[in-house]
Amino acid sequence: MGKYTSHHPVVFVLTFISYAFFHATRKTFSNVKSSVSDEWTPSFHNKTVQEIKPDSIWNKHHMFDSTDDVEPFLGILDASFMVAYAVGLFISGMIGDRFDMRKVLAFGMCSSAITVFFFGCVFEWTSFYNKYVYVIIWILNGLLQSTGWPNVVAVMGNWFGRSSRGFVLGLWSSCASVGNIIGALMVSSVLNYGYDYAFLLTSCTLFAGGLINFFGLVTTPRDLGLPVPDEPADMTITVTPDLNVNVEADEITVTDAAGEYESDEEDSHTAPLLGSSKQSASVERPKAVGFCMALFLPGVILYALAYACLKLVNYSFFFWLPFYLKGAFSWKETVADQISIWYDIGGIIGGTLAGIISDRFQRRTIVVMPMLILGIPALLWYSNSPNDLVINAALMTLSGFFIGGVSNLVSAAISADLGRQEGLHGSSEALATVTGIVDGTGSIGAAIGQILVPVIQQSFDWHAVFYLFMLMTFLTGVCIFPLFLREMRQVLSSGGCSWFKSIWTAKPAQTDPLSGENSGIPSNEHLE
Repeated sequence: MGKYTSHHPVVFVLTFISYAFFHATRKTFSNVKSSVSDEWTPSFHNKTVQEIKPDSIWNKHHMFDSTDDVEPFLGILDASFMVAYAVGLFISGMIGDRFDMRKVLAFGMCSSAITVFFFGCVFEWTSFYNKYVYVIIWILNGLLQSTGWPNVVAVMGNWFGRSSRGFVLGLWSSCASVGNIIGALMVSSVLNYGYDYAFLLTSCTLFAGGLINFFGLVTTPRDLGLPVPDEPADMTITVTPDLNVNVEADEITVTDAAGEYESDEEDSHTAPLLGSSKQSASVERPKAVGFCMALFLPGVILYALAYACLKLVNYSFFFWLPFYLKGAFSWKETVADQISIWYDIGGIIGGTLAGIISDRFQRRTIVVMPMLILGIPALLWYSNSPNDLVINAALMTLSGFFIGGVSNLVSAAISADLGRQEGLHGSSEALATVTGIVDGTGSIGAAIGQILVPVIQQSFDWHAVFYLFMLMTFLTGVCIFPLFLREMRQVLSSGGCSWFKSIWTAKPAQTDPLSGENSGIPSNEHLE
């Protein structure tokens, strides 16, 4: 599609706020860990809380003897969430490619909001404290939250083509970081009243977002009779048995019982629906690819493994940064929550700039690799940050720029590119499945990280944790190094190939059949 319509910004905003609200609810738990730790232990172990008599009444609900015992359990909750989230991503991606993504997304948002409400509010209001129930509820929340990312990325991939995908999805992928910021600000604004109010505020926001998406989101231009970016130009879309929309080059031809209507691209936004108010708007969906076929598409496995290493680092910052700031620098929890948003601000800037540059080169890995290399010293500098709010925030932003920026690019623009490449042989329904594979594998790495971080921190110190982060960043680069070398050879040899078309081809570019211009698409011959 050569031009944007009024539907494009609406889709951008709706999917953006959807995942932002998802992340805001996740950020709630990471930002109230200190308060939860105090609540789950007897008050006489909490130095800032005055002991109240009779002790048998006030401390009858505690689950742990001290705050040191709570920390490993918090790590177990995070790991349980991430394991369930990872498993759910593989499933949700396939579900999204086979069913109505609007309904899947709305169901996930509303049901996840209910589980968060029970976890943080109902159990606290009823003084119900049980370790096993908490784990079960958080596993369920992980499964439900997994409906978000594969489906919103697939919707964005349906509406925005490859030529602008790096910039658009690089900017759009900041939804996770914006959600973290929103969640941190929400929590800090009500945390003094009790951590249950933080869960109440974010869960209600997520539920409302689910309702908005159910009634307002259009998941693909095909539902409106519009052409889908990157699909074959001669593809015919059947809207009803009596109404066909044929998309060829810049022309749309509508044929029905009453005759024929032809429209150029400017009128194509509404023309396919003229005279069809009595027709149903059912659309034939292309056949979805299988899980194995999606897994073995070029580049999927390499980027999935790379994201497993990278997401361990990114989500460790997500889950543990406020806790680290409070423990390492003795800052108030509300101050730690507010300072932690600078990591996400760095990720927003990094992801957007990386997307713009990668669009310019029409290659992603040659942008990702330098950012990973620079991310290692950035992590080292941040691990040695002094007890100063300004310097800490600046170094945190730098780490977020490289680590969070690459994470945003991989999870959104690169995943969408992987889901629309020549290896699909005409099937376009692989976006959600491929996104689920990449993000699901990444979540497995993140789950392992949530177990390792508290163990390493207690056995050694926080410096050892940052050494783990640097090692994982290095391994991320190792995983995608073969793709980096291949792209560099293509750049040096002036080949027009980009890895998301097919990492196995590097012949001179063909001519675009639509415009007659050089398309940058290589011929289908293998590299040596």
